[in-house]
Amino acid sequence: MQELPYELSPAELFRQLAGPAPPRLIDCREPFERELARIEPSVLIPMRAVPGELQDIETMAADANVVVYCHHGVRSLNVVAWLRRNGVENCQSLAGGIDRWSLDVDRGVARY
Repeated sequence: MQELPYELSPAELFRQLAGPAPPRLIDCREPFERELARIEPSVLIPMRAVPGELQDIETMAADANVVVYCHHGVRSLNVVAWLRRNGVENCQSLAGGIDRWSLDVDRGVARY
């Protein structure tokens, strides 16, 4: 199996979400950020909580690829690097985060 790139573009995520095997989305921001803007369907697992949720994330990854997103793509890239070091290979970070998603895909998602 070919290794996935660490990041994917908002346009590629949009394409995958509309496809036959959509990825599972993890929002690694804080709850107050999620109240401002979100991509659905996604589950909130703040970055600091990821290690304690590893087993649940492994279960999610058993069924589909996992895409992690944050505000600008920095936290999510760190989460993906940590997940890969801990055995979750089929995960990617949304390049540019929800901010770029709003600019490139869905202007209805608030920018903050």
